Amino acid sequence: MLIFVGIIILVAILVIGLYNNLISLRNRVENAWHQIDVQLKRRADMIPNLVETVKGYAAHEKDTFAMVTDARSRMMQAGSVGEQAQAQNQLTGALKSLFAVAEAYPELKANQNFLMLQEELAGTENKIGYARQFYNDSVMRYNQAIQQFPGNLFAGMFGFNSKEYFEIEETAKEVPKVQF
Repeated sequence: MLIFVGIIILVAILVIGLYNNLISLRNRVENAWHQIDVQLKRRADMIPNLVETVKGYAAHEKDTFAMVTDARSRMMQAGSVGEQAQAQNQLTGALKSLFAVAEAYPELKANQNFLMLQEELAGTENKIGYARQFYNDSVMRYNQAIQQFPGNLFAGMFGFNSKEYFEIEETAKEVPKVQF
């Protein structure tokens, strides 16, 4: 009887440990997502200043400004990881267009406000990249824990489901062509 009780206690300790590990991993994924969210918000907050700075020099580039504004709006409304990824890819493309417009205006390229915003945006883009990498690493660890034995035995029972990765579109993976 004592051995049976010992086995039950051991199994209970293992299940509790497994459950707590899954909770920790799920919380790490959620924290990683919030870190991405913080950087995306920072980026979104910088965009109106950047657009206004460029507008002063390139007033006739209305389509580009509309594209950036629309992309920013979509990003702010995106809910799921997939929607966020799609909105971010659209915003990245719109910002590339905005910077292409800026290249056509030498006086804008020398403007201190524009240079400062461009530098801050580049730093934020790097932080977003690191945050995405951390998020995807956290998702991988979490998904492995709920798919591997013995986690897979309990994950479904306790309501742990796979999380989706933050992926970029195939077009964003293409290497830009540089010509001189």
